[in-house]
Amino acid sequence: MSGVWVFKNGVVRLVDGAEAMEGGRQGSGGRRKVLVHTASNEIINSYAVLERKLSSLGWERYYDDPDLLQFHKRSTVHLISLPLEFNRFKSMHMYDIVVKNKNSFEVRDMMM
Repeated sequence: MSGVWVFKNGVVRLVDGAEAMEGGRQGSGGRRKVLVHTASNEIINSYAVLERKLSSLGWERYYDDPDLLQFHKRSTVHLISLPLEFNRFKSMHMYDIVVKNKNSFEVRDMMM
């Protein structure tokens, strides 16, 4: 049994991943998450921009999995794994980057 537990209107139920994503979007109020490079206050709007910022922080492309865009930092055990298409870049990927690059990136709400 796989899925996500959702609490709504006092009821907890197990839903599949697609239904859980739709439910999360309904309550967003026209907002979406964006990754921001804090030093330049630049919104990361493509993998090319992200790769430049990560490279300047010592991250290198890692070519182990052809189905993912990956970055590795030699001085750590950290690996950042992202979907190949930027339109599939979600907030969980953004927070992964933030956690592994303290004070360099942050996730913000952006009104649509």
